[in-house]
Amino acid sequence: MKTVRRLFFADILSSVSFVALAFLSLFFFIDFVEELGSVGQGSYSTLHALVYSLLELPGHLYVLSPIAILIGTIYTLSRMAQSSEFTILRTGGLGPGRALGMLATLGVFLALITFIIGDYIAPASEQKANQLQRSFNGTKPLDTSRAWLKDRLQTPQGEQSFAVQIGNMNADNSLQDVRIFQFDSEGRLVVRIKAKQAVIDHPIWQLSDVTLTQWSLEAIRETKLKHHQWASNLSASVVAAAVMPLETTSTLELLRYVNHLSDNEQTAQRHAIKFWNRAFYPLACLVMMGLALPFAYLHARHGGVSLKVFGGIMLGISFVLLNNVVSHVGMLKNWTPWVVAAAPSALYLLMSMAAFAFLVRYR
Repeated sequence: MKTVRRLFFADILSSVSFVALAFLSLFFFIDFVEELGSVGQGSYSTLHALVYSLLELPGHLYVLSPIAILIGTIYTLSRMAQSSEFTILRTGGLGPGRALGMLATLGVFLALITFIIGDYIAPASEQKANQLQRSFNGTKPLDTSRAWLKDRLQTPQGEQSFAVQIGNMNADNSLQDVRIFQFDSEGRLVVRIKAKQAVIDHPIWQLSDVTLTQWSLEAIRETKLKHHQWASNLSASVVAAAVMPLETTSTLELLRYVNHLSDNEQTAQRHAIKFWNRAFYPLACLVMMGLALPFAYLHARHGGVSLKVFGGIMLGISFVLLNNVVSHVGMLKNWTPWVVAAAPSALYLLMSMAAFAFLVRYR
């Protein structure tokens, strides 16, 4: 069985790598052509566009990994079925259970690789890409600029609530155009802080070029300060999750932000669904492996390898579309986030196992 396992793993991994490389080449070309339109704005050059397109590749690989696994596995198994290799292996003792176990083992390995790419490599690469654009292309602000956050602190005067507005995030991760509104326990505005720049050194925010406005029953007092410190429960990861695109945040950072939104009684449905999608996404690799296995039990007369690969592409596209549709409907209908994230994978897993059982039993 070691020889058979080595044969399966080597053939499938080579096919998956080839498919992933083809997809990444296509997406790199599209990204590079799109970025060429920004060349000349500020100090943004062709080299910067090239580096930016390369930094986008890990994110594309993470998104495309289930589809690449599905197509590559279908191609390998269909080719083995057409050349009667799989039939010979079945005659030699490779039963359905063993075949499913081998693919599951490989699927766990690929799921782990997908998790590492999506949780560590892709977010870091996306952050570098955003920093590159903001450093050399001043005409491209963050899409999620002017983000709002809430915070609460217990003080001797009672619970104080804060509304924090972030204008933008610089390339060095410092904050720009920060406004902080402080409310007392009865909801009255008592302090407003305007700062040109802020650096988060949790639990202290270091503010620069500050205008401090204080309201009282007697008067309104405004003070100009060069530097000011503000204590807050808001960490750098929570602020980054609110300000930066969601693609730049890891699963753990998303969970912290969801908990922050829930603790401050803010709507967390969208981010909760995104968190569960991120958590369940590597398991889609296992589902794609199961979905590809029935193709090994189809006889060659039921279509050539190219037709089966085309069917795999359609299955992969339908999975991505269903994932997106269910996520949007789940937000509109306020469905349970983990159910929304798990439903497409569970449905396709049931479909694959039903097709597998039918082909083994009757074909």
